[in-house]
Amino acid sequence: MTDLKSIALNFRLDAEIKEVKPLGEGFINDTYIITTKNSGPRYILQRKNKNIFSPIPAMMENIQKVCAHIKKKVINAGGDPLREAMTIIATKDEKLYFLDDKDEYWTVCLYIEDTIAYEAAETPDLAYAGGKGIGKFQSLVADLKEPLVNILPGFHDIRYRFKQWDELLAKDPVGRKEKLSEEISWIESRKEEMLDFWKLVEDETIPTRISHNDTKINNILFDKKGEVLCVIDLDTVLSSTVLNDFGDAMRFYTNTGLEDDKNLENVSMNLDIFKAFARGYLEETISFLSPKEIEYLAFSARYITYEQVLRFLMDYIDGDNYYKTKSANHNLVRTRAQYKLLQSMENQFSEMDGFIKSYVTELKS
Repeated sequence: MTDLKSIALNFRLDAEIKEVKPLGEGFINDTYIITTKNSGPRYILQRKNKNIFSPIPAMMENIQKVCAHIKKKVINAGGDPLREAMTIIATKDEKLYFLDDKDEYWTVCLYIEDTIAYEAAETPDLAYAGGKGIGKFQSLVADLKEPLVNILPGFHDIRYRFKQWDELLAKDPVGRKEKLSEEISWIESRKEEMLDFWKLVEDETIPTRISHNDTKINNILFDKKGEVLCVIDLDTVLSSTVLNDFGDAMRFYTNTGLEDDKNLENVSMNLDIFKAFARGYLEETISFLSPKEIEYLAFSARYITYEQVLRFLMDYIDGDNYYKTKSANHNLVRTRAQYKLLQSMENQFSEMDGFIKSYVTELKS
């Protein structure tokens, strides 16, 4: 069993450790909270998942670059850099991580006290706040020019996903393809449209910027007044298109059902939630988004949701090797639920796109 206190002692903490206890039920990293004696600061200790993120040292360099840049902006604005940005704690030998004798990577950051985090955006007001949070993060790093290492090759790259898809269909490793003609047609019928969008990213017609890539609302911390404080969980920060952040947020925020809902009548896209998030997001990003980014903002929701249909279906055909499943058909259930969400987005796309255009006009007038 790992001696968590011994791990924590390798970091430059400002007080003596009282205890280290598990925090939350993370699906990727193992997370703990370090409490120090005499009401000293608390810290977050994490074992990073080296099977997902590689290489971990480069990932931590990415995070540190982003945090340092945001802290400068916060200080210049007269804010509190210890509350409005993540603070990475170095080890006693000045590294951003500790490598234990089992070749596991550990990191520590300062715990930000007196904050509120939400698990879901169930109201337009919360969706608006979530849009402000992601938009504020993107705005703060919009002028960060230092390159980031791509620690998730192929992430949201639909050309890469289609290569995997074609290879998987050719192999059909567990013999499931034959009964999936309808689901396969969902993917094939939209291939050209999705590739046309991705070509704009590849040739930088849609620019590359710093993006967060995990835009769930529980990755935004709010203060007690309900104002956005900072965005956390920066493991996935990358140089890509910021449209990925908007699209993934819409996939997450607007779904009226569950990601694996068996009752497809529960699943649709809530247009009011979409509009609320878009308003908050655009108010923070209108100053730097290009006309082409704005043109494809609504489409990004369809793109990311389509990609998730594809990934769930690929994992099912592959024999369920990537996502954790609770039943034999769990990935197929997920595929069908995500497809229902995609259809709802497609059916409401003219209203989504029209709202974006009208609100941008309003903001610029």
